[in-house]
Amino acid sequence: MKIIFMGTPEFGAHILKKIHEQHDVVLVVTQPDKKVGRKQVLTPSPVKQLAQELEIPIFQPDKIAKDEEPILNTPCDLIVTAAYGQFIASRVLNHPRFRSINVHGSLLPKYRGGAPIQRALMNGEKETGVTIIYMEKKMDSGAILAQEAIPILPEDNAKTLFHKLALLGSSMILSVIDALEAGTTIPIPQTEEEVTFAYNLTKEDEVIAFEESATCLCNRMRGLCSEPGAYFTLDGIVYKVYGGVTSSNPSNALPGTIIEVTKDTFTIACGKGSALTFSEIKPEGRPLMTVNAFLNGKGKNIIVKNRRIQ
Repeated sequence: MKIIFMGTPEFGAHILKKIHEQHDVVLVVTQPDKKVGRKQVLTPSPVKQLAQELEIPIFQPDKIAKDEEPILNTPCDLIVTAAYGQFIASRVLNHPRFRSINVHGSLLPKYRGGAPIQRALMNGEKETGVTIIYMEKKMDSGAILAQEAIPILPEDNAKTLFHKLALLGSSMILSVIDALEAGTTIPIPQTEEEVTFAYNLTKEDEVIAFEESATCLCNRMRGLCSEPGAYFTLDGIVYKVYGGVTSSNPSNALPGTIIEVTKDTFTIACGKGSALTFSEIKPEGRPLMTVNAFLNGKGKNIIVKNRRIQ
């Protein structure tokens, strides 16, 4: 089958690699290269990097809604999308003989939208999965072609869960394509009454508000790890924190108060009498480091017991 693949992050790269094993990927559509890191190095997406290795033609429109011709001029049987990142018009979705399908990282109709994996973690969900659907004009609303669930483990974060779901999606995609080609698919409409949304992350999502419970904040950190990361501000400096775990000791201190400092961690009081312990920190303009390394330097004068972060 001749397939146009549309995707951008590592999640999409896993799906592309699996499709390429058995089908002719005639074009890869991915987001433009982005500046990354402190030095703002122009970096191609993981999907583009893989397409280059596989010697597949690549198309990177700034705005696909205004630049569709390379897709419409490429004959294909199917379009497969996986975390592409732009709205795709109906004329593109209906271009292939077998229409277009999407590999989505949630158990639809739950978590429609651009951040389903992060939002599932942030909301403390116990399971998630991958759903493959027909693409429609309305976001993530198409009929379900396949769906599989996996548990979300306590140690999972966005990085590990993205990887697990990418592997799950790549294990599902070929059988869906085979069924489409054989005409044996049985699309199942989504139940609109069960729809929830996973809106794209905002800057506000990254802020640690210590008035929330430690459990809620721990889930927030899991969803934001490793990028963009959750942070608090102290003396006008942003500190991103990682490796957060809920403390087993209750706290009566005001939320935001540093209640314990050890050589490897520090603990901050949170809402509802809870507390959160951190083991990794990234001061603004500096690399990620252990709390131990931070406290052995300037951190010893910043992270001080009984000091309050507001």
